[in-house]
Amino acid sequence: MKSLRNRSVILPLLGLAILLGGAVPARTEPVAQAERIPVDVRRITLLVRDIDKSLPLYRDALGLKVIYDELIGATTDPAGKTTPPTTRLVLLRANDTFIGAIGLMQRLNVPAPPQKARTKPMAGEPILVINASDLESRFARIAAAPGVTVATAPERVDYPAPGGKGIIPVLFSGIYDPDGYFIEINKLLGAPAGALEQ
Repeated sequence: MKSLRNRSVILPLLGLAILLGGAVPARTEPVAQAERIPVDVRRITLLVRDIDKSLPLYRDALGLKVIYDELIGATTDPAGKTTPPTTRLVLLRANDTFIGAIGLMQRLNVPAPPQKARTKPMAGEPILVINASDLESRFARIAAAPGVTVATAPERVDYPAPGGKGIIPVLFSGIYDPDGYFIEINKLLGAPAGALEQ
């Protein structure tokens, strides 16, 4: 585990992700029927080098449940010969059966690209935001997962509420997963941004 002290650069960017709705409590309610749209954000799928090296973080340390683990892409050519699968896809969920899932996809027939440096996410790179209501006790397991780099251990950060009406207090932490994806793992200490829009 390697600790990075780059908070002055990372925190402003990450705060924006929280204010845009990334940080919601573990138990929320759907929006009012009159406000619903015909679109749901189902999952994010992360392309990884080795799923077996990713699962100790996502399944074991974060506690997400594996709901799908299959090899995909095997075919039969005109001569009847079977070609091997090209992809492994694992889907994990937290507290909802339809939305908020994480996919891990490994391309089996393509060499993995070189590991990139653990640097502040830039345009074209995702920031995954996860809430953990037990962040204080869970963080040690997260930090100890193989391949994880800690950017920021849990610390309180206060973000401005919409329209400058108060603050949104968050117990904030940041890590890089084994493939270099940046993940905020937070505990919301107050109401989320969407709940304050009254």
